[in-house]
Amino acid sequence: MIVVDAPSRPLLVCFSHLRWSFVWQRPQHLLSRAARQFDVLFIEEPVFGPAESPRLQVEAVAPGIAVAVPVLAQSRIYAADWIQARLIRDYLQRWDGPRRVFWYYTPAALGVSADLARDLTVYDNMDELSAFRGASPDLVAQEAELLTQADLVFTGGRSLYEAKRGAHPSIHCFPSSVDAAHFARAREAGPDPDDQAAIPRPRIGFFGVIDERLDSELLAATASSRPDWHFVMIGPVVKIEPESLPQRDNIHWLGPKPYGALPDYLRHWDLGLMPFALNEATRFISPTKTPEFLAAGRRVISTPIVDVLRDYGEAGLVAIAETPASVALSIDALHAEPLAAWRERVDRHLAHTSWDRTWDAMHALLRQGLREGLQREAAPLLLAQTPTPA
Repeated sequence: MIVVDAPSRPLLVCFSHLRWSFVWQRPQHLLSRAARQFDVLFIEEPVFGPAESPRLQVEAVAPGIAVAVPVLAQSRIYAADWIQARLIRDYLQRWDGPRRVFWYYTPAALGVSADLARDLTVYDNMDELSAFRGASPDLVAQEAELLTQADLVFTGGRSLYEAKRGAHPSIHCFPSSVDAAHFARAREAGPDPDDQAAIPRPRIGFFGVIDERLDSELLAATASSRPDWHFVMIGPVVKIEPESLPQRDNIHWLGPKPYGALPDYLRHWDLGLMPFALNEATRFISPTKTPEFLAAGRRVISTPIVDVLRDYGEAGLVAIAETPASVALSIDALHAEPLAAWRERVDRHLAHTSWDRTWDAMHALLRQGLREGLQREAAPLLLAQTPTPA
């Protein structure tokens, strides 16, 4: 086990259902910025293997950021929460920072952390995890408990905020944001990646996690109706069988790509597509890829996801279509329209949006919460020192 030297900065301990090395999205964007002020310990869900002594595998992945993975024996899965809680407690005892913030992405992590000392508890509610395929039936009750423990609650979009705003006295809406400079590289000239170069144009592309939120039937029908267009699909396939994905001569499944390489692919797309299914898993999503497509200068068509419709569709920045016929018509219409005026409106909109701004606003709330905690700690001491009137 790697033990980081005792820091002089406050510690932010994040409990995540997502792996740090998975698709680069909200947790990585925010916590890489949090590392400017905090030492970040990103605790992932456990991995199981053959019988061996349990351990916490810790690796520094960036300045100020360490990723911790509990490694447990498959034979002791019945005691997984208890073993993880002990490993995490023992590790944190070696970390003698001035203040400690717990930051949750999954309420399920309460089972390994509920009794651990911290100065502030944050719940960054980026998704409605209980609606996802394979979700534990315990998540609803676990979230209710987390909401009672949390000092601050952030939501990943407006729909989620509206659904939860009565559940906590300090809940704040922070929709998906963007690193505009990163994706603006797609507006510059550059070589086509090797695995994409042979795909004919015009191209319409998608990037992101490919799971039950993808409307495979819509994609298949649209590709069949526009055989002259080629559909480039980038991202890992999870929770669904790869064999269930539609196979067409003009649909190209390229697999996951590093975040840093995404602009190299997008610059050679003619349009973007977000073919999300309309189901419980997408009811509250605020896709990070929406502003990323726009920053890349790529027009994008989306199914009517509520947060996309309200934040981008109504402003005329994203085309909204629900059926294969309407998606096909949108492809034809957008491909024929000039980009210049649209990009000017996009850039004005994105000028007020960035992960830096989002983190700065969140950090201000964290600082306030930590100050209030110190004041509460000091109040009994001040009361005890106040002289009793004669």
